[in-house]
Amino acid sequence: MIYASIAVEEALLVIKIVFLVLLYLFIWRIVRAAARDVGLPQESFVLAPGSIPGLGEQHAVEAGRLVVLKSPALDEGEEWELDSSALTLGRGAQNDVQLEQDEYASSQHAKVEPRRDGVWLEDIGSTNGTYLNGIRLKHPKRLTPGDVVRVGETELRYEA
Repeated sequence: MIYASIAVEEALLVIKIVFLVLLYLFIWRIVRAAARDVGLPQESFVLAPGSIPGLGEQHAVEAGRLVVLKSPALDEGEEWELDSSALTLGRGAQNDVQLEQDEYASSQHAKVEPRRDGVWLEDIGSTNGTYLNGIRLKHPKRLTPGDVVRVGETELRYEA
């Protein structure tokens, strides 16, 4: 029995030593691979001007305008020219189009944003939703001339 317990202890000692050797080999390979990667030249992520076709070209954005069709807060026929900056709509004072008397509009309701590929409408966390041609927006949509945007009880038509 004494010989059996000594054999078990020796076997466990050998297993421990083998485990430590394998662990050190694993760590050594990781360090060697990392050191090799650090020594390699890095590619630049900075692109030269004009290296992407169409990026340097400046296109004038034909943004259009929003015209009020009906609203408890705005006068019918009132309009906003869209330029290169986004136009925000809502009851809050920080908005470009303030809808203070529109009880169904949120303080920050929607955003109309001219981009290179057109004018986009986005709901920015409103409670009652933003509607484009009677359909509630789930994600930003590009506007086409004649589209009707509803924010609360306010309806606006997009014209190019």
